[in-house]
Amino acid sequence: MHSQAPDVGAPTLLEALRTGTALLHVALEKRLPFFSEHLDADWYGRLLRAYYGFYGPMEAALYDIGLIPEGFDPVLRVKTPTLLNDLRALGLADTAICALPRCAALPTLDTPEACLGTLYVLEGATLGGQVLRREMAQRLDLDAENGGAFLNVYGAETGRRWKDFLDYLGRQPLDAWAKQRAVDAARSTFSCFEQWLDSQEVLL
Repeated sequence: MHSQAPDVGAPTLLEALRTGTALLHVALEKRLPFFSEHLDADWYGRLLRAYYGFYGPMEAALYDIGLIPEGFDPVLRVKTPTLLNDLRALGLADTAICALPRCAALPTLDTPEACLGTLYVLEGATLGGQVLRREMAQRLDLDAENGGAFLNVYGAETGRRWKDFLDYLGRQPLDAWAKQRAVDAARSTFSCFEQWLDSQEVLL
C-alpha cells in the first residue's frame, strides 16, 4: 500500500470517500423504493432477492481476495448469511434461493485501497439501514424474525461498529494516489449496485 508523510491540508480518506461518492449516493437513494407509497410485501421480497444477488458475489469476491488491510474482521461484518435467513423467513426454499440471479459485473478489487473503498459503501449502507428498518417495521410489519433482519444486521452494535470502521479507515496510511483508488472503487461499487438493481427491475 502506498504511504508517505501526512500531507497537511489534504483530505482524510473518509473525507475523500464522502466527497467522491456523495452524488452517486444521493442518486441511488432517490431510486430505492423503501419510502414509495407503492411498496408492498411483494416488491420488498423482490428487492431483497436482488440485494442477495449482489451481496453474495460481492462479499465473496471481497473476502476471498485476501487484500483487505489488517484490522478488519469479516466474521463480524459479513451480511450475506443474514440476507439468506431473511429470504427463508419470507418463504423461499433453498433450491429457489440457489437459482436466484447473481451479479457478475462487480467493481475491480485488485488493491487494498480498492477493498477499502468498497467496504466504505457496504458499511455505510448498514448504517443507513437503521432508517429503513423503522420504515419497514411500520409499513410492512417486518422485524428480525420475519424478513427484516438485514436492515438491522448489527442490531444494537450498529453505531459502535460504524465508529470502529471509521477509526479503522483513519488508521490507513494512504497517500493521495491510494486514496483516489479507494474513491474510484467506492464509486464503482455504487454504480455496479445501482445497475444491478436496475437490471432486476426493483428501483423507482
